[in-house]
Amino acid sequence: MNKKMISFITGRILILEAGLMILPLIISFLYNENAKYKIAYGTVILMLLATGFLLSAKTPEETSIQGREGYIIVSLSWILMSMFGALPFVITKEIPSFIDAFFEIVSGFTTTGSSIITDLSKISHSNLFWRSFTHFVGGMGVLVLALAIFPSSATSVHVMKAEVPGPTFGKLVSKLSTTARMLYKIYIVMTIVLIILLMFGGLDLFESSLLAFGTAGTGGFGVRNGSILPYNNPYIEIVLGIGMIVFGVNFNIYYFILIGKVKDVLKNEELRYYLLIVFGAITLIVLNICKTYTSLAHCIRDVFFSVSSVITTTGYSTADFGKWPLFSQVILLILMFFGACAGSTAGGLKISRVVLMIKIYFAEIIQMISPNRVIAIKSDDKPVNVKMQKSIAVYFLIYSLVFGGILLIISYSVDDFMTAFSAVAATFNNIGPGLGKVGPAFSFAELNNFSKIVLSFGMLAGRLEIFPMLILFSPTTWKLK
Repeated sequence: MNKKMISFITGRILILEAGLMILPLIISFLYNENAKYKIAYGTVILMLLATGFLLSAKTPEETSIQGREGYIIVSLSWILMSMFGALPFVITKEIPSFIDAFFEIVSGFTTTGSSIITDLSKISHSNLFWRSFTHFVGGMGVLVLALAIFPSSATSVHVMKAEVPGPTFGKLVSKLSTTARMLYKIYIVMTIVLIILLMFGGLDLFESSLLAFGTAGTGGFGVRNGSILPYNNPYIEIVLGIGMIVFGVNFNIYYFILIGKVKDVLKNEELRYYLLIVFGAITLIVLNICKTYTSLAHCIRDVFFSVSSVITTTGYSTADFGKWPLFSQVILLILMFFGACAGSTAGGLKISRVVLMIKIYFAEIIQMISPNRVIAIKSDDKPVNVKMQKSIAVYFLIYSLVFGGILLIISYSVDDFMTAFSAVAATFNNIGPGLGKVGPAFSFAELNNFSKIVLSFGMLAGRLEIFPMLILFSPTTWKLK
């Protein structure tokens, strides 16, 4: 194992975080906040720089790494960034408990949106900015950003494979650093457009930016108590609803549109299923709850927003869907597991993986009926090899085991099954609010510290698609040379 290279890259990531923290420090000056906020961010920046330079002071002679090192770098970087990222909240005493602050920032970087804060009006502008900005940074990937800034051909493939969500990983161009920069350019431009559209709805630059960060990263941290409901603005709801759907699409699709490969976009199977599932879920829920609304337009708007928020694992809310009929809640619960497209900023299993798993199941059933029949499983009219089929089946198995394990641990201290189950589903799938006592009208503040630590692990495991976290904490990983 190339431990020196692990230390070197991790150090550079911490230096990058120090640079990112300059923004909330600037916000504290712009809003003329108390000196404690400037001291808090200044102190953490110095700590990050000192630690980062200490870890990456000397470039290792052997710079090549393998898959194992890539997984360790990614998981270790996310944990350390979250630990340092939590410190401003603790130092300013807006979240005095380190465990609570760690939970909040893990939720930010993993674009989950679950929160322990019960009153956002008591949080400073600088901390509100940092909290939402972590969504923007974590959405496309912390190490993808680092790769765009600090290209390294020897490490690029293994690091990007470990962090980019989805069953497959592919380069848009030959150089991974160029791919990372292209993705981030698209991501930034789309976010700027969203900020401008929100400002047309009457919001100032600060609030528009924070809501856009939460939408772009499909994270969902709110700026006001009650998420999006207090705005009571159909325009803002529609812009954010469409924005969530747009950011739930594989970003490779937007690159293909830019270079004129529209036919490839129209042939994309995952995109078709994604839009079909969204439309189907909206239709079924509207039919189920329309009688409880005085206006059909208002009903459709609430359902569209809720479905967009849940399937993209964003977590914004305009309605307390915990009060909807069980049928509608079950549909939303299913969407929590599906997630949006691979290669997007959304969490969950990903539509492509779910579709391929269903195809594998049907192929097995058909083969049981007709043993001599050869079934070719395809995606986008291309055959899916046996190795990919196996990896998807293994992922589902590991996903189920880890989910069940976390649920078992959480159920020890939570006596309500719906609360326990949806808390795990909401954090592990990086959604935000769940149902029951962790629904849109509540928070995760009432859970005990041990549950928050376990759910923080779940958020990290869900965002990094389990394996990097399992590999980091596996004793076997560190025994092998």
